[in-house]
Amino acid sequence: MPNQSSEPLTDQVEAQLKKGVNEFNQGEFYACHDTLEAIWMAADYDQKPFYQGILQVAVGFYHLGNLNWRGGAILLGEGISRLRKFEPVYQKVDVAGLVDDAFDWLEAVQAAGPDGLAEMMAHLPKPLPVIVWIAVS
Repeated sequence: MPNQSSEPLTDQVEAQLKKGVNEFNQGEFYACHDTLEAIWMAADYDQKPFYQGILQVAVGFYHLGNLNWRGGAILLGEGISRLRKFEPVYQKVDVAGLVDDAFDWLEAVQAAGPDGLAEMMAHLPKPLPVIVWIAVS
């Protein structure tokens, strides 16, 4: 899979992607899921895993915020797996950075275990990930 999209996004899809990224970066993970799900459902087959990967990472953090260890760990892992195919940059998104940050969180979640999740989320071991835009020439 290429690390750059070959076709530019339509204005509508780009606006929705920006909205979803902003929601993610503000910690509005459920809203991000809803925004990106609409793009994912309409996307071409080759692009679907990109959108699905971001929304799975978002839902993983939503679950962690609700102290659902299993749901958080599973969805972080699935999102990371889907996004790796799009590293380092895809649709101007720093996919490699998101994958690295999400993987660090997955390791912390696994180390905390179900019994340690509440304490970990009460005292975050690191900032929540943010999605970074990359200027592509």
